[in-house]
Amino acid sequence: MELKSLLKAMRPRQWPKNVLFIYAPLVFDGKLDEPLSVARVTVTTVLFILMSSAIYLLNDLADVESDRQHPDKQNRPIASGKLPEGVAWAAAFLFATFALAGGFLLTWQLGVILLLYLGKQIAYSYWLKRVVLLDVFVIAIGFVLRVGAGVAVIEVERFSPWLYVCAGLLALFLGFGKRRQELVLLGSTAESHRSILAEYSIELLDRIIGIVTTSLLVAYSLYTFLAEGLPENHLMMLTIPFVMYGIFRYLYLIHIKGEGGAPEDIFFKDRPLQVDMALWGVMVMVSLYIA
Repeated sequence: MELKSLLKAMRPRQWPKNVLFIYAPLVFDGKLDEPLSVARVTVTTVLFILMSSAIYLLNDLADVESDRQHPDKQNRPIASGKLPEGVAWAAAFLFATFALAGGFLLTWQLGVILLLYLGKQIAYSYWLKRVVLLDVFVIAIGFVLRVGAGVAVIEVERFSPWLYVCAGLLALFLGFGKRRQELVLLGSTAESHRSILAEYSIELLDRIIGIVTTSLLVAYSLYTFLAEGLPENHLMMLTIPFVMYGIFRYLYLIHIKGEGGAPEDIFFKDRPLQVDMALWGVMVMVSLYIA
């Protein structure tokens, strides 16, 4: 029973984002046909899953009292008492230690990135999550570090720094969207569940999301126009409409359907968004590997 609760506390539904961001350098550098590079990135993804799982445990331990007052989070394994806090502390220590050791064995750069990720997340759990705006920026940095981890373990030749910008902006877009939905869902009790929500308003978040959305579309478009190393056929420009639709669909789900509190839930259940992402992936593969 404790093993099942531990696995749930590790949040396997969050693991796909590690694959998406860590594999990005491999895909966009055109190295999917290199078995050694694929293997190194796969190991890196596993190490990041272990490290992020350790962080989820630490975060739940830090928030256990407030989670018990939340309508959904009260069912988390630690908050509900199904996973003893001592077991959670031990598992977090083991996961983080193994991930750091594996990272430094693979490359020292990956080890440093994992160490920075751990330090950043500890600072977030105990301090930065209570600092308005920085709470979301710190989360976004974690996604940029994931991309950096993918770069650190392969010999990149065509990977563009523009993708760091796109990854960070996408994370900000999802993060501020999540804050907005938390305000909508929790209403007047929002502050008691997450104190930082007292510093936000729906109007402010809508303005921020609008700025981030525009910046993300511009950055991705500039990547397809200007990035060095892309094929001369310019087919990557044809992926722009899929990115636009995906962002607009997500905004529709936030504003009209009242979703967005858990971005991973949207991606797992919204069929139009799934189809759009699949078509975007196919177009990327055609542009980089086939055409």
